[in-house]
Amino acid sequence: MSKPGFRSRVAHRGAVCAAALALPVALAACSGGSGATAGDVLTTSQAPCPRITILADGADLTQYLPGSVPDLTTMVLDARISGFDAVCDYASRNRRELDVRVTPRFQVERGPAARGGSLEMPWFIALSDAADTDVLERNVYVARATPASNQTRVNTTGQAARLRLPIGDGVSAANYVVRISFQLTPDQLAQNRRRGPR
Repeated sequence: MSKPGFRSRVAHRGAVCAAALALPVALAACSGGSGATAGDVLTTSQAPCPRITILADGADLTQYLPGSVPDLTTMVLDARISGFDAVCDYASRNRRELDVRVTPRFQVERGPAARGGSLEMPWFIALSDAADTDVLERNVYVARATPASNQTRVNTTGQAARLRLPIGDGVSAANYVVRISFQLTPDQLAQNRRRGPR
């Protein structure tokens, strides 16, 4: 692969809006909301990023002990996607492909029922077309946070998710939408919808 000639960086500081998705295809359990793009362009270049958002319904994750009544005493962790960093490069000198690297940021609170040092948070990134009619790619990851023994809250980042987008012939970064969300169970999704964005 040729050395990319241009790069842009976007930092999102966690503002999440609740706009309805048009996607008829379920994005895991999360198909309800999308964050508006609120990135700050840190470097002006000719390698634009696609629209990258945080799903409002999937921005929070609260885990409880399996089989227990959900309350404070049975809470294992409470986490939110606080933002992300994105870097976009042309994959080659002919600018026919765009490499997108997205790194999510998390705020995590360890609950009274947590056991062991490491807390695990499944999350995913999904790529769709601009019309939100098709999910083109979807990848699932697990982020881990390890608070110190005297800590209950910690900030951490997930691994960088990488996407390659075909462009050219009338197709640009604007023809794609990238969304970040926790991988939620139906019960977790229902809880998020009841309490709304935090």
